[in-house]
Amino acid sequence: QVQLVESGGGLVQPGGPLRLSCAGSGPIFNIATTAWYRQAPGKERELVATIGSSGSTKYGDSVKGRFTISRDIVKNQVTLQMNGLKPEDTAVYFCYLPRYDIWGQGTQVTVSS
Repeated sequence: QVQLVESGGGLVQPGGPLRLSCAGSGPIFNIATTAWYRQAPGKERELVATIGSSGSTKYGDSVKGRFTISRDIVKNQVTLQMNGLKPEDTAVYFCYLPRYDIWGQGTQVTVSS
């Protein structure tokens, strides 16, 4: 079974950038849509961005223009570049394969001065 491992989370000041990565244990990102979700304390899990098998992308309204999702098929990796971070972006970020209902373990992102 494919496993997903996120990395790149941490503490960042408001307005700063952060780059998250999702590594797959096998060649999966070229044949299945991949999504980034996030969940803040006391809130429901929220869709952040998706990238389809064709490379098409979609974003949640709250991150449009600030976040960019991309993939490297050779490295089996999906990346979420986050710019202009705000305190309300603080959450645990998860990588997800909807087709297989597979989640990563999540990585914490904290935006604070």
